[in-house]
Amino acid sequence: MEQKVALVTGASRGIGRACAEALSKQGFLVAIHYRSQEHLAKEAADQMPGSKIFQADLSSEEQCKELAKKVKEAFGRIDVLVNNAGMSIDQLITFAKPSDFDQILDVNLKSVFNLVKSVSKHMMKQKSGRIINLTSVVGHTGNAGQSMYAASKGAITAFTKSIAADLASFGILANCVAPGFIKTDMTDALPEQAKESILGKVPLKRLGNPDEVAACVCFLASDGASYITGSTLHVNGGMYTN
Repeated sequence: MEQKVALVTGASRGIGRACAEALSKQGFLVAIHYRSQEHLAKEAADQMPGSKIFQADLSSEEQCKELAKKVKEAFGRIDVLVNNAGMSIDQLITFAKPSDFDQILDVNLKSVFNLVKSVSKHMMKQKSGRIINLTSVVGHTGNAGQSMYAASKGAITAFTKSIAADLASFGILANCVAPGFIKTDMTDALPEQAKESILGKVPLKRLGNPDEVAACVCFLASDGASYITGSTLHVNGGMYTN
């Protein structure tokens, strides 16, 4: 059998890299997307046999199309798309800038639309595929100062439910993984008071690890998830469970 291929966006570090490494360990060839830190992407690729790196600015519709095209040309197929790349600009709504909101929507939401549109065409020809979109607990609960980010992530959830219905007849499954507070470079840099405030919201009283998010992504990419589509797996230590 031809080895399956997974495209993971934002895969040079953090949750994206954990997802890429976990999928590689499961036997996938991994297309590692990065935007600007090529050295980190190369470091990641060195740990994943058969992987390749691909640069793209996902806020650009044209570069999203080119990314899907280049991955298909390089590997001959795309079996799993993990839309992980994202950004946040935190600000109280009164002071939020429309330009910031546009940027968040371009990177977080429109990139998902553009990549799914391009990659699903390849998957339809294969009569199979998995689309896994990384959202966030704040897309379900909201969070002060994160209205723009929460809006983009909440929209991905609704989008995923809809494409799951669109693509089911082609054997393509679409789901979300919604992390809560995960230990990353960003959370490591927070003041202790901020960390304590975060932990106060988490019933398990600890931050999640990127590997714990990656394990859920791997499950949704596996044969064991063959009857799951249009769903969200919450990885948040009990903050939100609906």
